[in-house]
Amino acid sequence: MRNLYVLLKKEMMESSKSGKWIWLPIAIIIIGISQPITNYYMPQIIEHAGNLPEGASFTFPTPKGSEVMAGTLSQLGTIGTLLFVLATMGVISNEKSNGTITLVMVRPVSPFQYVSSKWVGQLIITLSSLFASYLLTWYYTNLLFSSVDWVLVLESLLIYSLWIVYIVSFTIWMGTIFKGNGAIAGITISFLALLSLLTTLLPKFMAWSPVNVIEHATNLLMRQPAQDDFLITISSTIVLSAIFFVSAVVSFKKAEHY
Repeated sequence: MRNLYVLLKKEMMESSKSGKWIWLPIAIIIIGISQPITNYYMPQIIEHAGNLPEGASFTFPTPKGSEVMAGTLSQLGTIGTLLFVLATMGVISNEKSNGTITLVMVRPVSPFQYVSSKWVGQLIITLSSLFASYLLTWYYTNLLFSSVDWVLVLESLLIYSLWIVYIVSFTIWMGTIFKGNGAIAGITISFLALLSLLTTLLPKFMAWSPVNVIEHATNLLMRQPAQDDFLITISSTIVLSAIFFVSAVVSFKKAEHY
C-alpha cells in the first residue's frame, strides 16, 4: 500500500505541474455553466444577432431547472467525453516516451500498483472536475430557473460518474498497448463513437450499453421512472470498467517495462 500511495502522490504532483488541475476543471466548468446561462439569455442573444425582419419577435418557453440540468449532461456526454479522453491518454504513454517508466519499474513496484496509481489519479482529477462543474451548474440553474432537488442532482451525478469511470478505464488500457497519444485518443474516441452509434441504431440489442448511463442520469433529473434496463446498464458499466482495468494490468505486465 505504501508503494501505491507514493505512486499516487507522484501522479498528483505531475498532474499539477502539467496544469491538468487547472485546464480540465476550468474547461468542464465552462461547459456546465454555459448551459443555464445560454438558456437564460437566449432571447437577448437572438435579438442582438442581427439580420432579423423589422418587428420580428421570438417567444421562448422558460425551461424547468431539471431540463436545463439534463441539457448539461448531454453537453458533458459529448464535449466532456472528448476532454476526459484527452486528459487521460498520455498518463502512461508520456512516461514510455521520456523513459520515466523504466526508472519507476526497476523499483519494487508491481504492474498492479503502477496502473492503479494512474487509474485512481485520473479518476480523482476527472471526477473532481465533474463535481465542481455540476455543482456550479446547479447553483446557476437554481438562480436563473426553478430549483432542482439536491437529492436528484446527487443521484444523477453518481450515475453519470460511472460513464467517466468507463472512459478512464478504457483509455488507460489503450495507453498500456499503444505508445502514441494520437493512436490512444483516436482508438478510444472511435470506440466510444461506434458504441454510441450502435446504441442509437440497435436500442433493443444494446440495452446493456454504458452509453445509456447518460440517459438514466437524465431520467433521474426529470423524475421519470427507472427503465427496465437500468440495473443491466449499471451492472455492465461497472463490470466492463473492471475488465478494462484488469486488461490494462495484464497488458502492462506483458510489455515488460522492468
